[in-house]
Amino acid sequence: MLGDPAPTPFDPALLRGAPDLRPLGIDPGREGWHHVRHGAWVEEAVWGGLTPEQRHAALVHATDLAARRQGRHVYVLESAAAVWGLPVIGGWPRHVSVLRSRPEQRGSAVVRVHVGLPSGGVPKDGVRVTGVARTVVDLARMRSFESGLTAADHALRHGLASPGDLAAAAAEVPARVWGRPRALLVAELADGRSMSPGESLSRARMYTLRLPRPELQVPLEDDDGFIGLGDFGWPGVVGEFDGRRKYAVPDGADAAAAEQALWAEKLREDRIRRRWRLARWVWADALDEARMARILLAQGVKPVPRPRWVDLAARDAS
Repeated sequence: MLGDPAPTPFDPALLRGAPDLRPLGIDPGREGWHHVRHGAWVEEAVWGGLTPEQRHAALVHATDLAARRQGRHVYVLESAAAVWGLPVIGGWPRHVSVLRSRPEQRGSAVVRVHVGLPSGGVPKDGVRVTGVARTVVDLARMRSFESGLTAADHALRHGLASPGDLAAAAAEVPARVWGRPRALLVAELADGRSMSPGESLSRARMYTLRLPRPELQVPLEDDDGFIGLGDFGWPGVVGEFDGRRKYAVPDGADAAAAEQALWAEKLREDRIRRRWRLARWVWADALDEARMARILLAQGVKPVPRPRWVDLAARDAS
């Protein structure tokens, strides 16, 4: 199966200030420019083609431009994730998150201040952000288990961090600090074989549902040879998350090419079903824990009293 490609980072050179545009006779308030935040604009045509992640990164870069006279921020949580290209589960915020050392340092409508563990940040595309492993740990602690695991899997898959990096960053969180057990859990469960955010979210659901831990990227063969890789595997059962790239339809493909790809996927599914029970689900199912449970239960994947996912059974994701 094809994995999701590494996202293209937002290019801060696309940001333009009004003082740059007006000498060219351009009034950005009228002539097809999107207002990112005070003093920063992006062409409407460009903005329309950006992903939500890239749009949040644009807000980070625009905020950093506005703040340079006051000292540069260190961006954290979703703001650091957007700059690194780490996915999260759920929407991107309308504010940026920065790290400060003292609670009396206030933010604004655009800047939300977090007081936390010290970090000088690392440079990335002209701004300073928490490192990848620290960003993953912060997402796990402060956002959700699902977002933390999704970001962690992505970081491993694309070589942005190692398992040791994640484990060390989680261990650096002091005892009794909010979210430390969840950060340790994410570091232990992270797996670069998870090929997309949808697969990572699905695995997070399987953990919280207390299902048996699946094998990932399972080789499937029948009498005619190799079928492909199943996203998840249990004895006698194959599980597959149906993402957009599942069917390998190239961007811009004509109707005949798309039909051929869908037909090839149907033949693949038929071969799987002749030998295994097959559970398939989409984003809406993975987001709904009860629906996910019903889909897997229908194929015989049931909760167990003590699923062996981690070494410390007392950990949980809540």
